[in-house]
Amino acid sequence: MNKSETINETYKHKSNVSKYIGFVIKELIERANTHDDSKISSFEADGFAKYTEILKDLTYGSEEYKETLKNMKPFLDHHYKHNRHHPEHFENGIKGMTLVDVVEMLCDWKAASLRHSDGNIHESIELNQKRFGYSDELKAIFLNTASLFREAIE
Repeated sequence: MNKSETINETYKHKSNVSKYIGFVIKELIERANTHDDSKISSFEADGFAKYTEILKDLTYGSEEYKETLKNMKPFLDHHYKHNRHHPEHFENGIKGMTLVDVVEMLCDWKAASLRHSDGNIHESIELNQKRFGYSDELKAIFLNTASLFREAIE
């Protein structure tokens, strides 16, 4: 292959990469626009209205937090069933998710950490590794991305 052909092939490759990135962006924008829409349903709205105030004053992962989640089970089960960004949506948890699901999930975790007086996304990532059983490599990617959030937004 000569230089001109290599350059043309590189442009074709760039175009294809751009199409796939555009697809992921489109999917993420759709997720951003529809995130947690099920919480607007009357069933979930009633449940989350009752428990959100309680949860915000509890430390994520604490025994009190876990007990409150048990009390919320009917509402959470409905929520998980209708929202792919939760590992509980899938029979095999996080292993059933797509990268788009995982990105939405991490953004959700970050936003949820802002609701708690002592919320910390880095600690949530550590606790969720035990909860959902993801690898050290994925945990490192989550932690790196959480640091990127801090640089970009906060």
